[in-house]
Amino acid sequence: MKLVADIHLHSHFSRATSKNLTLEHLWKWAQLKGVQVVATGDIAHPGWLAEMQAKLTPAEDGLFQLKPECAATVAEEVPPSCEGPVRFLIGGEISNIYKKYDRTRKVHNVVFAPTVEATAILQAELEKIGNIRADGRPILGLDSRDLLEIVLEVDDRCHLIPAHIWTPWFSILGSKSGFDSLEECFTDLTPHIFAVETGLSSDPPMNWRVSWLDDYTLVSNSDAHSPPKLAREATVFDTELSYDALFNALKSGDPTEFLGTIEFFPEEGKYHLDGHRKCGVCWEPVTTVANRGLCSQCGKPVTVGVYHRVEELADRVPGTRPSSAAPFTSLIPLPEALGEILDVGPNSKRVQTEYLRLLGRLGPELAILQAVPLEDISAAGGPVLAEGIRRMRKGEVVAKSGFDGEYGVIRMFDGEADRLSSFQLGMFAGESAAAKEESGATTAGRELLRERDESLLSKVAAPPEENALAEEEIQYSLPFDLASNELASSDPRSHQGAGGQTESDWFNQLNSEQQAAAAHTSTPLAIVAGPGTGKTRTLTVRIARLIEGKGAAPSSILAVTFTNRAAEEMQERLTELLGTERSSLITVGTFHQLGASLLREFGNAIGISHDFTILADPDRQTLLRRACPELGARELRAALEEISARKNSLTAATTEGQTEESDSETWTRYQAALEEANALDFDDLILRAAQLLETDAAVLSAVQTRFRWISVDEYQDVNAAQHRLLTLLAAGGANLCVIGDPDQAVYGFRGADRRYFLSFEDDFPGGRRLHLERNYRSAQTILDAAMQVISRNPDHQATALVADFAEQVKLDVYRAPTDKAEAEYVVHQVEQMVGGISYFSLDSGRVDDNGLPEDFTFSDFAVLYRLNAQARLMEEAFDRSGIPYSTIGGSALSEQRPVQEIVALLWLTLAPDSPVHWQRILTEGKRALTDDEAADLAEKQIKESGGRSIPEAWPKAIAAAARTGTLRQPQRERLAQTVELVEKLARDASAPLSSQLQIAAAGWAGLRGTEFSEAEEERINRLQRRAAPFLNRLQDFLTTVSLQSEADQYDSRADRVTLMSLHAAKGLEFPVVFIAGCEEGLLPYTPANRDVDLDEERRLFYVGMTRAQRRLILTYAGRRFLFGQSMENRLSGFVTDIETALQEVRQAEPRRSRKRADDQQMRLF
Repeated sequence: MKLVADIHLHSHFSRATSKNLTLEHLWKWAQLKGVQVVATGDIAHPGWLAEMQAKLTPAEDGLFQLKPECAATVAEEVPPSCEGPVRFLIGGEISNIYKKYDRTRKVHNVVFAPTVEATAILQAELEKIGNIRADGRPILGLDSRDLLEIVLEVDDRCHLIPAHIWTPWFSILGSKSGFDSLEECFTDLTPHIFAVETGLSSDPPMNWRVSWLDDYTLVSNSDAHSPPKLAREATVFDTELSYDALFNALKSGDPTEFLGTIEFFPEEGKYHLDGHRKCGVCWEPVTTVANRGLCSQCGKPVTVGVYHRVEELADRVPGTRPSSAAPFTSLIPLPEALGEILDVGPNSKRVQTEYLRLLGRLGPELAILQAVPLEDISAAGGPVLAEGIRRMRKGEVVAKSGFDGEYGVIRMFDGEADRLSSFQLGMFAGESAAAKEESGATTAGRELLRERDESLLSKVAAPPEENALAEEEIQYSLPFDLASNELASSDPRSHQGAGGQTESDWFNQLNSEQQAAAAHTSTPLAIVAGPGTGKTRTLTVRIARLIEGKGAAPSSILAVTFTNRAAEEMQERLTELLGTERSSLITVGTFHQLGASLLREFGNAIGISHDFTILADPDRQTLLRRACPELGARELRAALEEISARKNSLTAATTEGQTEESDSETWTRYQAALEEANALDFDDLILRAAQLLETDAAVLSAVQTRFRWISVDEYQDVNAAQHRLLTLLAAGGANLCVIGDPDQAVYGFRGADRRYFLSFEDDFPGGRRLHLERNYRSAQTILDAAMQVISRNPDHQATALVADFAEQVKLDVYRAPTDKAEAEYVVHQVEQMVGGISYFSLDSGRVDDNGLPEDFTFSDFAVLYRLNAQARLMEEAFDRSGIPYSTIGGSALSEQRPVQEIVALLWLTLAPDSPVHWQRILTEGKRALTDDEAADLAEKQIKESGGRSIPEAWPKAIAAAARTGTLRQPQRERLAQTVELVEKLARDASAPLSSQLQIAAAGWAGLRGTEFSEAEEERINRLQRRAAPFLNRLQDFLTTVSLQSEADQYDSRADRVTLMSLHAAKGLEFPVVFIAGCEEGLLPYTPANRDVDLDEERRLFYVGMTRAQRRLILTYAGRRFLFGQSMENRLSGFVTDIETALQEVRQAEPRRSRKRADDQQMRLF
């Protein structure tokens, strides 16, 4: 069966598309055009999937048809002459914007699925990665190769075809952000690509010039953004009507099944030639090269078009036709042909009326353009139309090429005289040779538009005014090559050594300050490392040098950090330097991980069981609420804060390490509840570890003997308990090295005390202090501004930071009228700096890509703020834009549902006597117990076990209550199911963690009685990813998960804009940083009735500023609504401390009010 297919278009859910892109209108226009198979138009939007499920019904295998009741709404608009079967194929476009090989890539791919079920699975997978609800064509920070992998894993009948492969933006071979081959893009999965879409601005002969494209079937589709644009390009088949038959034809390229394509004239495509639309400059490639890719009017880079890009990758001369080449036909859409003849626009009412009249007489548009006899066309539409279509069929057209987003124009006649001549002579059946010459647009003439010499470069000539320029000096290069990127070449990561290098190689890569720090081992050492000075690199090279140069045993080295992320980074660096075998013997972890490890190994000496559980904040609240039921919610939070402060500051212990008598009944009952539950809280891990070392000399000696070389990162953030633990470890003569920056001490509210850093030499006699001042991160302007801010603190470190590269930038300071406008400004700036996220961004002028030499992708941006409450408006603005983002902050992963319940289930497999975790499980979900019922059950089991819970007591008590208790039948059934699940997990305790997590997650879904939402599924997936390195080490995994901090939520692999608090940003870096809410009262944050440490607030702002590498944008709002109040705050004094010479001050342009005509008229009287 011969059929025409158009399988790349859009739905009304896509941005900048017609509201009429519905299934009904696609069904109608497919018949008007003469198309038998049409894509559903979008594949990733859940709303569109719901619409498809409501309106389509299965037809042939993998194809669908419109339900009769839906078709009836538009059936009368289809003339009988055009009626025909229409089938829908599920397919749609996905935009991938990501960084690969150090360049930002923007690639559009069309994805296909054979079933609604496969589509739903695909959507679920994509929603884990980004926002698929803001745009029918979602923007994902996902490598095209990884998208292909997901597509193949969903269903082996799913397929991916790279879209419009030559378009400058958003294509796999595009000049702006593409690759030079498909292998570069899809790497190991390239064999799964069997077809590529040529796009509107290229045709098969242009693609034939690149020999390696012979391996792929060339397809064409309309990429329609409105129903009338359907089939402006299409693909022709001769197969049975089924999903697999169509794709098998594309895979094989069998000329009996794949019959070729219907094409635009490529000159009509809006990116055919080079140019700069704003300046009216349109160039052939030879002229672009002569002008070094820069616009002759404004000096900015021109947009390199499709023809130029083909010329660059071509390895064949023009006119080459491969033996496997399929036929193609180039057409002019009928409305355009009518518009030319009638001398009106193609969308005019006059054209539309004539268009529908002709379809009623002659049949579908494609038939009129290709097959209807010219005599019939002349009879129905007149001799001029017949002559025009004759010329089009012969390729005798006049072309004005499109460029830089402006469509070209293809004309059948060379002016009005030619049109009148055609009418007068009645040339619809033939034309004399003389008339052909006069038409000015022969087939050969059209070929000349495409043909060039075999080597374009050999004929490059300078413009007349530049004849003095030697030919060999004219270099052929694309615009993004013209702007040098000094920052990229100065990135410290480019200087990193790799595994296999010698100790001297690592050492020689350090600057002189870093070398001095890495070489010093004779006394205790404090390294003052300003932001971006290579702190981690210096510390890890120092550790590697201890092993290689000093002969230190890897197992004798301890490296302590403050976050899991920092510990993982340090471990990775050490593995690069030393290899896995040696680096794995080094103890690297956070203070809390160290404390937990010591207590599990030696805790019995002070009465702590090795199988204790660790309570996260929600579980601490549960425990204290049970121990002190009289406390209200606010009192409970205050009590926990006080308990934490006492433990961190050591006010809970004497110098002998014994607990003091406390007048606090709350403290006493809380500590008793912890002991009863065989649990420790977060702060106990440090406090009790210090008590262990202080009270047991044998343990202290063993630990001091084990760790002879101690390194501590972020030393400015230690609190009293951590400082005490460290001094005990180092007291045995261990070599101690600490590194950090007192000017970045921002955790005073948690008990951290920077004075320990300042008094290092007093605490560790003989200690030496060194400074790192060369910054490898930020532009000097950013450093200068940051130093001007921090220098206002009376005790700041007098360290002058010097950038390792020179880049002339200013800080942007932007005033928005409102907090909502501030969020919109941030989103627009991200869109601008990425260079546009859609064709609409570029074609509408919203984004001017030519003005930006930087190569940014979404992960290069961070939006920082003082309070997590500021995130909401930013999230809403990014949601509206469709730009992928990730919000870091709020509760840790282990504290979010359903992760906290799954973690509680896993804890119970190790500690089945933990009342806190039993209560977590029993009081949540369907048929749950009340808190009182759970508490009564707890008292019963404790009483039955003699006042101390034992492993068997809880399950027995629950089983007894399930059989004979006074609980209602649903609760008894729930109790029995809970016990059964915990026992199953306990039996499988040695199984791989991935398996245990799956069992726990599925079991909890059953217990709570509802399926997981997409957000919950993503949290579970994050938990699974977190568990992967632990294999079957459940206790280590649960300890790590329980100790996660806010900063650990950041994943550098996610290609998304990061939204996070200034505190969470510490230790990170981004090419572009926005600090939002730079207002008095917010930054510095000065809430009423609370003491504020202004010096620490200033240090926090300094930390935020120094996260920026290339650009720093400070924003504030004239009016802000926060915590239920409207605020009008002035610009932060921290910003006014920066000299104006370093600032570029901007503000929103005021809206010009439009005065109504009747108002103006009234003034006349």
